[in-house]
Amino acid sequence: MKIFFRIIKYLKPYWFRLSCSILCIIFFTITSSASLMSIIPFLNTIFKAPVETQTISNPVTDSANGLLESAVPKSMNSLWKSLKSRLYGYFATENRHLALQRVCVVIIILILFKNLFSYLQAYFMAFVEQGVIKDIRDDLYRHINKLSLSYYHKTRTGHIISRITNDVTLINNGISASFVTLVKNPLLIFVSLGLAFIVSWQLSLIALIVAPFSLGIIGWISLKLRKQTIDSQEKLANVTNVLQETITGVRIVKAFAMEDFEIKKFMNETRQYFNTLIKINITRNLASPLTEFLGICVGVGILWFGGDMVLRGKLITPDEFIFFLLLIFSIMQPVKELTSVNNRIQEALAAGSRVFSVLDLEPTVKNADNPISKDQFNDAIRFDNVSFYYNKGALVLQNLNVNVNKGEILAIVGPSGSGKSTMVDLLPRFYDPVQGAIYMDDINIRDIEIAGLRRLMGFVTQETILFNDSVRNNIAYGLEEKSLDDVIGAAKIANAHEFIEKLPQAYDTNIGERGVTLSGGQRQRLAIARAILKNPPVLILDEATSALDTESEVLVQQAIERLMKNRTTFVIAHRLSTILNADRIIVLEQGKIVELGTHSELVNQPGLYQKLYNMQFRL
Repeated sequence: MKIFFRIIKYLKPYWFRLSCSILCIIFFTITSSASLMSIIPFLNTIFKAPVETQTISNPVTDSANGLLESAVPKSMNSLWKSLKSRLYGYFATENRHLALQRVCVVIIILILFKNLFSYLQAYFMAFVEQGVIKDIRDDLYRHINKLSLSYYHKTRTGHIISRITNDVTLINNGISASFVTLVKNPLLIFVSLGLAFIVSWQLSLIALIVAPFSLGIIGWISLKLRKQTIDSQEKLANVTNVLQETITGVRIVKAFAMEDFEIKKFMNETRQYFNTLIKINITRNLASPLTEFLGICVGVGILWFGGDMVLRGKLITPDEFIFFLLLIFSIMQPVKELTSVNNRIQEALAAGSRVFSVLDLEPTVKNADNPISKDQFNDAIRFDNVSFYYNKGALVLQNLNVNVNKGEILAIVGPSGSGKSTMVDLLPRFYDPVQGAIYMDDINIRDIEIAGLRRLMGFVTQETILFNDSVRNNIAYGLEEKSLDDVIGAAKIANAHEFIEKLPQAYDTNIGERGVTLSGGQRQRLAIARAILKNPPVLILDEATSALDTESEVLVQQAIERLMKNRTTFVIAHRLSTILNADRIIVLEQGKIVELGTHSELVNQPGLYQKLYNMQFRL
């Protein structure tokens, strides 16, 4: 129920439209019941003696009247008599053709208003449902963006997408079930059953025999369905994940001729998802036919018992028996819908638990209670006895101590897995050290506002991230206030202006998803232009030229040298030729600083740096 009430909270902004929808449901119920009641004067007009010859104040037989008086309170019985008296009084006329016309006109009007209220109810509820979907998706997307990188490392992309798309849709189905089916159908059942009791309480009690069996079936099915729905959503997330991986890695798939392998993998996931859907549909569809079968059995019993009483002239008149049958059979459809509504609610609760499990996650990296606002870097960045691990017990960095002054270029080298990228990831607080601290101008970066800290830093990585947008918008990402001249200036410094001008729409050219229409060197130069336009005082370069050909590397290296000018720079590089002019170089091995000095110092002393240098230049 806790999950259900959390979903209900999203309805608050839409209370007015929800109220209008419920009000329309009430009017729909009234007009629907009234249209059923109109059958009595219709039958009287067609099959009985002229209406004026009837005793308007007592239209039922004496025996049936006695039973009614014993079955319902006198006040209700009086109300029923009064309503029937008014109803018959309106249609009472010597001209039976005129009475028939009146009946037909009333039926048309009632059906018109019934459908009008049905439409208005659906109109108002659609706004509520879609509004709630939008708000939940917005909250989920907003929260996912605020979560730390550790969440993305632990969670597959397909699962994240599945929560935002499929799970939220299932929640919407539950909302529709709760505030339409659970309001409209009980009202229809209540009104119809109430009228049925007034007409014949004996026959009504026979009809209620089916209720306990139906409730038992619904309870058993709902428990089973909720477990199956959770499993199904997990399988759908796996399908989404395989699809996402195949699309983003399509070059590798084709390069290794692995299309058939990926197809088999995808088909295996879809088969597992298919199996869960079959189980859900088998379970879900059990309730309706079983309930209907029980209802038909009761209905046949009523036909036999009630029909026998009509033939004997007891309990109920023929026209009221037909009216009673219409009431009972009109209840069957709402009852059938109610048997499925719990299934939809259980599916919504299962989806809600998955959505709220994400919304309840707290970022591992967050602002201090009273963060310091910092908009400039003045002195130095210092790593003070910094250690870090991803999984407890396996240290990736151990007791790092290094001081980087403003304007200094610090190069970081070492074998793969030595902790180079992890070290620079601690600077913008993608992660926090598990021991020690990092200081900027003698302020612990944990105390600095995260957004402000990251605005002081620019990033150019080996894996260039570009968006399905224009060249201009990619360079000015997060800097919409920059003019086209500013963008062009940054592109020129990054050696990107020349190739941009040759694109079909120049700076307005859409570069496709992840910049797929550009070469690796072109993408990298756009990333450098983006960093130049941001103009950060601190720059982080993570193997920015390692994946480029010689010509592209020369152009990119020239752009990087311009970018590093007058900036405090952290450079990670496998190619030692790109860091020969660094002010200092630290060498990492198994998360520890094993060497520290300039290139000339390190290359002339035995150690890991000399070994790496000889491997690259003296083979």
